[in-house]
Parts: sequence; C-alpha cells; structure tokens
Amino acid sequence: MTLLRRIPAHVLNGIAVALGIGLIQFVITAVAGHHAAQLALSGAVCASLADVPNTLSRTRSRVPVAAVLSVAAALVVALLDPHPVALGFGIGAIAFVAMMTMAWGPRAGAVSFAPILSLVFTMAVPESSVSPWVLAGWTAVGAAAYFVWSLAAGAVLQRRLRTLSLAQALRTMADLFRLRAALLASAPDSEQEAAAMRAWIAGETAAAERLQTARDFVFIAPDSDTARRNIAILLRLIDLRDVLLASRLDLDLLGNDNTARWVLGQVSSALQRIGESLEAAAGALRDGEVLAAPASPLGDVFADAPVAAHDARMRLLPAVVGRLHNLNDDVARIQALLDADPDTPVLSRTELQNFVAPEGWPLAALKAQLSGASPVFRHAVRSALALGAAYFIALASPWASHPHWLVLGVAVVLRGNLEQTLARRNARVLGTLVGCVVVLGLSLVHSPFLLGAVFLLAVGTAHAFVLKRYWLTATAATVMALLQAHLVHPAGGFAIPERVADTVLGAALAWAFSYVLPSWERRSLPGTLGRTLKELADYAAHALTLAVADGVAPRLARRRAYDAIEVLAGLLQRTGAEPEAVRLPVQDVAKVLDHGQRLMAHLSVVRMILSRRRAELDEPVVAAALAATAASVAASLALHDTPPAAVPDDAAGGLSMLPMEAPARDVMPWLLRRLHVLETDARRIQQAANEALVKVARQ
Repeated sequence: MTLLRRIPAHVLNGIAVALGIGLIQFVITAVAGHHAAQLALSGAVCASLADVPNTLSRTRSRVPVAAVLSVAAALVVALLDPHPVALGFGIGAIAFVAMMTMAWGPRAGAVSFAPILSLVFTMAVPESSVSPWVLAGWTAVGAAAYFVWSLAAGAVLQRRLRTLSLAQALRTMADLFRLRAALLASAPDSEQEAAAMRAWIAGETAAAERLQTARDFVFIAPDSDTARRNIAILLRLIDLRDVLLASRLDLDLLGNDNTARWVLGQVSSALQRIGESLEAAAGALRDGEVLAAPASPLGDVFADAPVAAHDARMRLLPAVVGRLHNLNDDVARIQALLDADPDTPVLSRTELQNFVAPEGWPLAALKAQLSGASPVFRHAVRSALALGAAYFIALASPWASHPHWLVLGVAVVLRGNLEQTLARRNARVLGTLVGCVVVLGLSLVHSPFLLGAVFLLAVGTAHAFVLKRYWLTATAATVMALLQAHLVHPAGGFAIPERVADTVLGAALAWAFSYVLPSWERRSLPGTLGRTLKELADYAAHALTLAVADGVAPRLARRRAYDAIEVLAGLLQRTGAEPEAVRLPVQDVAKVLDHGQRLMAHLSVVRMILSRRRAELDEPVVAAALAATAASVAASLALHDTPPAAVPDDAAGGLSMLPMEAPARDVMPWLLRRLHVLETDARRIQQAANEALVKVARQ
C-alpha cells in the first residue's frame, strides 16, 4: 500500500490514460471489429492529450476542445488526401489553427497538439480503406468515449490528485531551501555560483507552478476537515516562500573572508536542515502516515562564531539567526497541521477562489493575439510554414510513402522559442533512435495481443513523462506511432530506417524554421519590465501600511508581483540560447531580477515585523515612515524617458547602518533601516530597467 501511495501524479495519470485507451479498444473491437477500433483509437489518443492531472472542471473544459479539434483535423485531412497539393495547404491551415489556441495560455498547451497528432494518424490510414466521413465518425466515437472515461477516472482519482498536488508543493519548496543553501555555499564569482543561481531561478519557476497547481486543487475542494487542513497548510506554505526569500538579505555585508564563509556555511547548513523537515512533511502527507521526524529547534546556529567582539558583523548575526528560527518555526507549524484539528482559514472559501487560475476559452484572448507583433500569431504562422514545407519535402523524398512522419518530426520539435526548440531537438532525436531500436525488436513479435499491450504501455509512458523527461516521452511516442501505423495498416511494415531519417530531417527543419518570424525575447522586454515594475509598486503599496495584510487584496498583489518576476526570469533564461546579436542585455536584466527579489524580501520582513511585533512599535512614527517609503518606492518604480541618476554602491549604508541593539531587544531601528534599504533597491531596479531598455533600443 505504501508503494502505491508513492506513485507520483503524472505516473498515476499515465496509468489511467493507458487503461482508458485499452478499455475503449477492447469494447469497440468487440462491437465493430479491429479496423474500426484502430480508427477510434486515434480519436481517443488525441483527446487524451488534454487529460493531465487536473480538477474535474478543467478536464471537462479541455478534453472536449481537444476532441473537437482532433475530429475536425481528421476530416479535413481525409477529404484532402486524394489531392496532395491541397493536402499540403490543409496541413498548414491545421497547424495555424492549432498553434493559435496558445492564445489562451499554458492551459491550451496539450490541446494545441491534439489536431497535429490527429492529422498524422489520419495520414497513416490507407486512402482506400475507409471513406472520410466514416473515418471522422470513428475518430469522434473514440474521442467521445475517452471524454467519458476522463471524467470517470478523474472523479475516482480526484482526492488522491489533490493530496499529491499539495505534497508536491511541499517537496518543491523543500527543494528551494536546498537550492538556496547551495547558492550560499558556492564560491563567489565562480562558475559554481553561476550554475547555482541558474538552478535557483529554475527552482523558483517550478515552485510558482507547483503552488498554483496546489491552489487550483485545494482551494476548490468540498468543505471538510481535511480540506480546511490542506488550505491552512497551503496558505502557510505560500507565506513561507516570503520568509525564505528574506533569508538572503544583508548576507552580502559579511564580505568574502574566512569568517564570512564560515557564517554562510552555517546558514547553508541550517537551510538544509529546514528543507529536510519540509521534505519529511511532504512524505508524511503523501503516504498518509504520522510524521516520523518533526522539526527540531535549530539551537545556537552561530555558537563559537569566529567573529571578533568589536567586528561590526556581530550586530548582523542576531538578525540572521532570527530569520532562520522564523523559518524553522513556520515549518514546524506546517508539520503540526498534518495531525492537528484544522483551524478556520484566514480567507473564506469565496475569497480563496480569487487565487484559482482562470479557466475557459474567452474569444477576447484570441482577438488580442491577432497581430503580427504577437508571439502566438508569429509562432502559428511559423508552424504552418514549417509543417507545410515538411509535407512537400517528404513528397519529394525517396521514402515518400510516409510523409506524415516528417510532419510529426517537425511538429514535436518546433516550439515557440529557440531555447525550447533546441532542447526538444536533442531529446527527440535521442528518443526516436531508442524507440526505433525497441520497435526493431518488436518486429520479431507476431502476437497482436502483445503488440497491443506494448502500444498501451507506450501511450501511458508518453503521456506521463511529457513534462518530466521528454527523451522518454519521445521514445514511447516513437513506439506508439510505429505500432499505431502498423496496426492500422499491417502491410505497410515498420519502415524503421525511414523513420530515423525523417526524425533527423524533421529536427533539422524545425531548427531552421525557428529563425522564420522569430520572437526574440527582446521584443517582450519593454512590456515585461513595465509589468514587473507596476506589480512591484502595487504590492509595495499594500505592504507598506499598518493595515492588516492578510486580506485578499494584499495576497493577490503579492502573487501578481511574483508572477511578473517569474516572467522576467523566463526571458532571462531563454535568451541564453538566442544569437548574440539579438540577446537581451543579460547583466542589466539580471540586476532588475535580483533587486526585484530583494524588494520582495524587504517587503516580507516589513510585513512580518508589522504582524508579529506590532505592539513593540511606535505606531505614529512607523506610519509616517511607511508612508514616506511608499511614496519613494512608487516614484522609483516608474520608467522615465531620461535615465535616473546612478545609485551609489554604499547608498544603503552597509554595516555602519546596522543598529547597535539586536532586533529581539529593539525592533524599531531595524524596521527603519529596512525601509531605507528597501528604497535603495527600488531605485536600483529603476536604474537597471532603464539601462536595459536603452541597450535594447540600440540593438
């Protein structure tokens, strides 16, 4: 039982998909025969692409769209199949429509590929074997049958998927602790530090995705003790991200001598321990077991610190250790919630719905992308040209009997940006070669039952690992595609050499077409920077006030600020694969990202002081300081035509600004200093953003 509980959500989903496809194949074979079942299987497989680990309402919204697009693509291809030239243009039109679905954002990712796969499956059917309308009819039957299965399987798995989404969010946050620890332990200005920083940025992106997935599951769950417990855990986990971000503050004041390295090593070790406690909580939640190793007190992290009594850095250590204890205490509270009676969440169920990602297919989203400047529109045109060209090239090639393979080879590699295309290219070629070796072995097998079982295993594997290990998905997809074509048309054989040639040629074509109507990241930079500064300013306005900060508006503002920072981080990550002549000014954008994260960390510290130690504050003085800081930040986080004056390196005051008393004894001077440093980082964000825009304008 414990082993079954450890099956991750994506594998559980892959198993459910394979079972559904197998059941549909069995039933239709029994009712209408083998050939009809194979045609229906195409519709079922295409519809299943949109059936990812999700809530029932999202499955109900997405799978039918994938099914309709798949049936429409199958009918168009079947009708045009007798006319090769017209079919080439039809393929381009299908590709354009499929990629335009990305106007609705990430939720359309799986849906967009369904019509592409459908046209490939339809092209594999011999022209004379069935009429276009019969083919489309059986495709519709398979797609409709899978839709019914997806709802039934989703209902059965819903509770488990909800638990796994929260456990995965906990585990991803534990990974963030380890990544921050690794960054602190790396040598400054080294390749190790650069690699650790890249890993941290990727980890933050993963954490944002996992937290949103958990919100989508947990915040809509029917009311129960378990639901209230999960909501309480998730809300604390979201706040924990703030506290972790704050752990980085002021550590740059330590310098780079042996003493500084020792202190950073202790902080790194403490973060590792806290991350392990969070990992233990994730395991206990996933397995439904009592937590075996609750978080233990950190103790004196800096005992026997090699810092002289007169060293100004001694004044910093109590603040650093206080943050570590806050992190450890927050993780302990999360662990306690696993087995405690749930409290009433700080937000009502109605308020929580504001944090659930939007669903649906509003036409306004599509209309906004019908422009030559839109990355979605440009990628749709690029895909249409690439897939149409692949088809016509395949017709002229010596192995023109399988043109759909070259079309598929281009479709699976060509992505919306060069970085993703290059990653897919390498994984696709590797996976296809491995898959062809597997099929070469299967060609010696003459048992239809065994080949059918391998096909279902390939379907489940390809579905489960598409976002985890794409080379494995490519391997399974190769096996699936070759077996599907063989089962529909056994006389056609496997044609493995042609398949390998088409894959290599398809990957090369996709790479080449990445430079057609490219959407270089610099095109998005002005809008992304503007949004980032706007959302940071909006969140600062909510945080820099004595009003209660646990309401909906401050939390929504915080999430929007994090989302904007993640978008900027994505630009920075993807631009590394672009030609140097069009690459973003990496240093300036990295400065915006760095100081933006610092600003979020400063605001986190301010919020914690205001919420946890308000009774110790002189409220009139604090209110005036907050208002002045809010005004300064609002002015700083605005882009101007003329670059702002440079911010001196010592503008924040350094060690000389550290209060004499530890924050545990007198928090007021620490709060006022934090506000001063916050203002400085806001000015640095503005300066770096303006410099980045000036450099992009000169390119």
